[in-house]
Amino acid sequence: MPAENDRVPSLRRDTLLTRTGFTLIELLVVIAIIGVMVSLLLPAVQAAREAARRMQCKNNFKQIGLAIHQYESANRQFPPSALIRSIASVNTNASWSIHGRILPYLEQGPLYDRVDLSTAWDHQSVLSELKVPTYSCTSDPNADTPRDVSPKLASPLYPTTYAFNFGTWLIYDPVTGRMGDGVFGPNSRIGFRDVLDGTSNTLLASEVKAYQPYGRNEPPQTVSIPPPSLDGVIATLPSGFAWCRPNGHTEWPDGRVHHQGFTTTAGPNGRVTLGTQSNLCPINADIDYTSQQEGTSSTAATYAVITSRSYHPAVVNAAMVDGSVRTVSDSIDLRIWRAQGTRAGGELPPNN
Repeated sequence: MPAENDRVPSLRRDTLLTRTGFTLIELLVVIAIIGVMVSLLLPAVQAAREAARRMQCKNNFKQIGLAIHQYESANRQFPPSALIRSIASVNTNASWSIHGRILPYLEQGPLYDRVDLSTAWDHQSVLSELKVPTYSCTSDPNADTPRDVSPKLASPLYPTTYAFNFGTWLIYDPVTGRMGDGVFGPNSRIGFRDVLDGTSNTLLASEVKAYQPYGRNEPPQTVSIPPPSLDGVIATLPSGFAWCRPNGHTEWPDGRVHHQGFTTTAGPNGRVTLGTQSNLCPINADIDYTSQQEGTSSTAATYAVITSRSYHPAVVNAAMVDGSVRTVSDSIDLRIWRAQGTRAGGELPPNN
């Protein structure tokens, strides 16, 4: 028979084995602590990801700005937004956008060699399912959603989230041939020499949202520049639209302002809403507005409210004519924003 002291270590080992696991309460406490830590870390991870996306967005602007500079150096002028030679030329999508004209300066030379700027872009199948990465911000959830524009050969098309500065309000007057007070417009021959407000004080491009709802082809209440407030802008617009669609900025080769441009009529991320439902735009939708598609009338001028918007919290990124890139707050004074949108308005810089 084993001695009594020989059985004691065995009892101790059994006791130790029964005490190595977690109780249910201890396990629940650990899970709760992990959940709290994850909830604390998740916003930081999301903020870090957004910061990275915003940095990539600013880098895209730098590339676009450099491409515009190279185009101007080669042609002694900035690219026109459209070439309107006859009333039908833009109505049939024959005029190419600024995005299309600067392709060879964005390391897209092989693509540029395969397209024909003298032929309507929607007849060129090489553009089908083609995405130019520099033209989209990864913070926009719709940037990777192509749009079917059948029966066009150039279909589907990817949207763009970067737009060029068309100025305050007027886009193009077919009677006088006058363009707006921005840097880009139809038949434009604007160059650095014409940016009298200073290249560091004048907007070149800014962000817009893909699949932006917009109404068109309805005259404004008045052709005067809307007062510098959202209420003043909304009061200038027609009360409703017979034609309203949720597909602005979805045709990057298109030379019309609702696809490739923005205006400073409303401030960054300003909500321009109508109180009535119009066609496919729901009631109180945040919309863009074009009074007349460029090139579709020999008498009616084009006025537009194409607002700069982004999915970055409370800001938009923007490039200036000198090539610098800035982050602009939603809270910027509308008068300052409009002053930065004019090429030769004579306004003083904000710090004066």
